[in-house]
Amino acid sequence: MKITAIKPYPIWDGGRNLMIVKIETDEGINGWGESGISSRELAVEGAIKHYREYLIGQNPMQIASHWQRMYRSQYFEGGRVLTAAISAIDIALHDIKAKSLNMPIYELLGGKQRNHVPCFGTTDKPMGENMIKQAQEFIDSGWQAIRLSWKQNTDPKNINVFEPRESISETALWMIEARKKLGTSIVLGIDYHHRLSIAEAASFCQKLPAGTLDFIEEPIRDESPQAYKSLRSMTEIPFAIGEEMSSKWQFIPYIEENLTQFARIDICNVGGFTESAKVTGWAEAHYIDMMPHNPLGPICTAASIQMAAATANFAWLEARATPDGTDIFDSAIFPKKPEVKNGKYVVSDEPGLGIEINEEALIEYNFKFWEAPHLQKSDGSYTNW
Repeated sequence: MKITAIKPYPIWDGGRNLMIVKIETDEGINGWGESGISSRELAVEGAIKHYREYLIGQNPMQIASHWQRMYRSQYFEGGRVLTAAISAIDIALHDIKAKSLNMPIYELLGGKQRNHVPCFGTTDKPMGENMIKQAQEFIDSGWQAIRLSWKQNTDPKNINVFEPRESISETALWMIEARKKLGTSIVLGIDYHHRLSIAEAASFCQKLPAGTLDFIEEPIRDESPQAYKSLRSMTEIPFAIGEEMSSKWQFIPYIEENLTQFARIDICNVGGFTESAKVTGWAEAHYIDMMPHNPLGPICTAASIQMAAATANFAWLEARATPDGTDIFDSAIFPKKPEVKNGKYVVSDEPGLGIEINEEALIEYNFKFWEAPHLQKSDGSYTNW
């Protein structure tokens, strides 16, 4: 079997751009993959086209070898754009290999260890009573873990203004209220989207009584493990870190120094199944649970489910769905896609990823340029989005 074509499709669907990749072979077995890097999808498309020059004519079954060659075949190895491209290709190659063997991808990873994958839902209602009401809807629908809203905009006249101290003060009060009303048996967390400094993050955590939150996700940026080590000494709330990390090497200090309790690995950014399996096993040796980042489309979801099925140390998978399980992706493109039921994804036993993509419909969708908000403080200085 040989690779005959690699086709990148940057499209807009589900309220965001998706970077989808199709790999074709001379035996008619095709594979699908997806990469991340929000708002920089065209950069990833360019990297995929570079890798295409090497991959055409190669044996798609040599996945690990191709990973090494793609990662190490340039002087400037690594980086999020390149690993996002490698991720999409790696996922598609696993899809091809599993289909050729007539088995789901989890069989390539050691076999299924669970029949369904528990998820966490995310409230999209503004922080307040409506947020708590929506969280209760998740609970009533069978979800056991919920990521709550937080105060993102602190100036009603300008949505691009974010004042951290104002945010943490009000958010802390509503986290306490949410715990009081939702009970102690439900897992509650929050994602501060690396908007805070060490002092701000510590102050927020210290405003919460013990047991209010079961995790806080990405409170500060991840470039400095030492910063997280400092924050770790100031709070006992478990950390969920890793969605921005693009290799096993970036995970080194966070795993080895126990700086995170949940590894937020993103299979579409870190290097696909090949790299994810290495980080997952490494985290298991340190009693760290996997809590995959899954903000993209159905291909990312399907790949994450297959990885979760073969993972012992697993907590919850992020799910882009309403409390009743409704997603926001066009069924014309994805006639068969993962569906959440009662806060869980059933593990597909079908060959490959277990989904279907309508390429004819896919071609009709366009890419939309989108730029993340450029946030600032009230004094005009720039701050993180």
